[in-house]
Amino acid sequence: MQHRIIVIGAGYTGATAAGRLAKRLRREDVAITLVNTEPDFVERVRMHQLAAGQDLEPRPFSEMFAGTGVELKLGEVTGIDVDRKTVAVIDANGAEELDYDSLVYALGSGWHTQGVPGTAEHSHEIAGRPGALRLRERLAGLGAGQPVVVVGGGLTGLEAATEIAESRPDLDVALAARGGLGDWLSPKGRRHLRKVFDGLGITVHEHTAVTGVEADRVATADGRSVPAAVTVWTTGFAVHPIAKATALEVTGTGQIVVDGTMRSVSHPDVYAIGDAAMAMGPGDKPLRMSCASGTPTAWQAADAIAARLTGGKLPNAPLRYFNQCISLGRKEGVIQYVTADDRAVRAALTGRLAAVYKELVCKGAAWGVANPTLGMPTRRRRVVQERARAGSAVKASA
Repeated sequence: MQHRIIVIGAGYTGATAAGRLAKRLRREDVAITLVNTEPDFVERVRMHQLAAGQDLEPRPFSEMFAGTGVELKLGEVTGIDVDRKTVAVIDANGAEELDYDSLVYALGSGWHTQGVPGTAEHSHEIAGRPGALRLRERLAGLGAGQPVVVVGGGLTGLEAATEIAESRPDLDVALAARGGLGDWLSPKGRRHLRKVFDGLGITVHEHTAVTGVEADRVATADGRSVPAAVTVWTTGFAVHPIAKATALEVTGTGQIVVDGTMRSVSHPDVYAIGDAAMAMGPGDKPLRMSCASGTPTAWQAADAIAARLTGGKLPNAPLRYFNQCISLGRKEGVIQYVTADDRAVRAALTGRLAAVYKELVCKGAAWGVANPTLGMPTRRRRVVQERARAGSAVKASA
């Protein structure tokens, strides 16, 4: 009897978790199914590059997981019944239900309009490939001198504004930020950021809240109207809504509340990772939504599942931060070193070397996903059959 593990969502966290489980458990003992809407892995941290007209290397899941024992299921998750332990999926053949013994929830997040009027109708997002491709097409159709406004002064906004300005120096690019430009960075990081923005000719509207978006402009809280042939909205992320519709214990934002092993505090057969999880880091602070947070949570969940199934020792890997990597176009960057709980310290790496560093980080993350059973030694352990049967017995008696 195989223990059925379903991983929903194949971004950095879901794909990493599926591959790590395949490395930890014997194929004879487990059936691992990875459910995703797209057949290729999407490097979400490069969506600003895709939007700016650059082509990304295709990474088909069929090649990535060939020979690993992970079965790819192409389809859209439409619902989860955590009491019956089923996942509802719609694929090319219609609707069906998948039974699980353990579920890894990795549906991640999408863009967040923050409820600002006109945002959904008139702005573009780069939280995923479809949105990035739509923005790419729109930017390609703009003539010289047309204004582009990027709303949001976080990492995504900084990377989007500089990438667009570098690739299209003929456009009039502006950034609207609620706070100061890079105000969370160290003095060295802020100075370099401002130098790059000035060099690229990006207009910065600091301490500016956008209160409305129209087809050709954005409105601000201080009564100004900023011209915008294209508005790019990067003010944060909202988690996938499915979890909130289940019996899982979630926060007000819809994130699944988990313990230190990424296990749901209300349903022990469910693990949540990445943006979907309300996980606590150093200083008892919630981890921010990011690839830097997501990948370690995927490691933690996969190793915890394997340990519980095989009778091994539960993992206790620290979930902490080391740096924030910001690309500023293809030639510049800022690597801001931080404390374990993500507060900037004085040290920062800037310039061309920082751009190379960020590129290596991106390539390393993609390599890790694309080679799920390489790198770290493979240690496949036998599942304790009594544990697997106990999970199935609970489901059968429900």
